[in-house]
Amino acid sequence: MRFVPQFTDGQEFPHALGKVVCVGRNYADHAKELDNPVPNEPLLFIKPATSVVDLNKPLDPPFSRGDVHYEVELALLVGETLTHATQDEAERAIVGIGLAMDLTLRDVQTQLKEKGHPWEIAKAFDGACPLSLFLPLSRVPNWNALAFTLEIDGEERQHGEGADMIFAIPMLVAEMSRHFTLEPGDVILTGTPAGVGELPRGATLRLTLTGGLEITTSVVE
Repeated sequence: MRFVPQFTDGQEFPHALGKVVCVGRNYADHAKELDNPVPNEPLLFIKPATSVVDLNKPLDPPFSRGDVHYEVELALLVGETLTHATQDEAERAIVGIGLAMDLTLRDVQTQLKEKGHPWEIAKAFDGACPLSLFLPLSRVPNWNALAFTLEIDGEERQHGEGADMIFAIPMLVAEMSRHFTLEPGDVILTGTPAGVGELPRGATLRLTLTGGLEITTSVVE
């Protein structure tokens, strides 16, 4: 069953889930921890709607295909069509904010990168994008004040803040709209901070976001 975007107040979003547009290396510390250069422009890629699953349900990634790494990110819900948008237009089109995990088959990705091949097999598989409910923007302070965390079995592994992004949210969304028309129901992932690592089987995960979003979920054994 395909994921349906919903808000934390129980309101269902009136559009079907669309594509997920992602940015890589939007936090300098994360780029450095993977020994990647810090980019001068956003590094963009797409996950299909079929990759999205409910973050509140147990995660069941394809461990048989090698190491699965977690990357927790702010997720933005698009409410208006955007094409070659200005930053002001891009900012006004965001109607909700939540959390997502950009799950990555790291061994597979490394092999693809060594061959100069695209990453989709490592990033866009079924279940590669666990996604939360969305906070209405009335619950969200300014972008730079946003903070989010991931704990695994009670230990904090990731902490991100909007102020630390290389490409701020309005600029990032506007840039995405130059390459891909964004439509209502599309979701934007804004990059992950340092602290990524292997997702442990059987672990309990706790994620928090400024504005009152808190999620506890688990990983299958």
